[in-house]
Amino acid sequence: MRAVARSRSTAGDDTPYARLTPDLVVGAVEQAGLVPDGRVLALNSYENRVYQAGVEGAEPVVLKFYRPARWTRAAILEEHRFALELAGAEIPVVAPLIVGGTTLLEIGDYPFAVYPRRGGRWPDLDTTDDRVLMGRFLGRMHRVGGAGRFEDRGSLDVEALGTRAAEFILDGDWLPDYQIERYGDVTHALIEGVERAFEAAGPVRRLRIHGDCHRGNILWTERGPHFVDLDDCMTGPAIQDLWMLLAGSGDEMRRQMTDLLEGYEQFADFDRVELGLIEALRALRMIHYAAWLARRWHDPAFPRAFPWFSSPRYWDDHVRQLAEQLEALEAPPLRL
Repeated sequence: MRAVARSRSTAGDDTPYARLTPDLVVGAVEQAGLVPDGRVLALNSYENRVYQAGVEGAEPVVLKFYRPARWTRAAILEEHRFALELAGAEIPVVAPLIVGGTTLLEIGDYPFAVYPRRGGRWPDLDTTDDRVLMGRFLGRMHRVGGAGRFEDRGSLDVEALGTRAAEFILDGDWLPDYQIERYGDVTHALIEGVERAFEAAGPVRRLRIHGDCHRGNILWTERGPHFVDLDDCMTGPAIQDLWMLLAGSGDEMRRQMTDLLEGYEQFADFDRVELGLIEALRALRMIHYAAWLARRWHDPAFPRAFPWFSSPRYWDDHVRQLAEQLEALEAPPLRL
């Protein structure tokens, strides 16, 4: 049996955040024109590094340090402009603060942004009212998103999320020997199914979307939801920001989507043909997620946070889940 690879990095990338010390975080607060009180709390984040930092005589702020070399400066600034545009339309998105005429600062070769701290809880979305409200929020977001376009952000792409992600796993020593052929076969079949789903849907409208609209990126308060992260905003179909909010059986997902669209369509149009992309998008996310963990395995935070990724059992379960997803992809799509 092959051992799971421990490093897939280039020279200098082995510990991308090794120089991001508490002193550097405090220095970033000062660079933002604030007076730090020395308190620094690491928040739950893996792709980037996010800290809550205390400020003398004021509310704490949140500092987001972008992963080096992941985005261009232009792409990050476009994310920030989109967040500010949404906030300007009174859509509850936590936008970066403007410091000295810019939203993107740099310290120790780390680009970073400063955000106001916003609280909230995990969104259950277990009532019709909550789902309708969430749908309204997304409809308003997409109405703004459809009014402009990205120039420097990426697009939802089957080759990048599916083909190249699967190739990355197959090209490395990630899989146990006995799963290599099976993984290759099932991902190949899945990607073919994804391509058929997009062909069947036809030229669906693409707009500026959140891109990673799962419940972990939403905080819920008494006033409703707000997003705290647009790090993966992209150009893509509207359904990408809806399907990850669904859970349960087919009947349960049908009721949930009905409620979401009741709110959504008060502010934006939705083409029902996009419902046929739900399982295709789920398949892409499953393939991409495993490749994301593999690509980040050189970052010490990942083996600590995801120790199960290095076990044959994970890959056994992953390949089984991919095979189950192939069945779901071949089943009739969700109908309302």
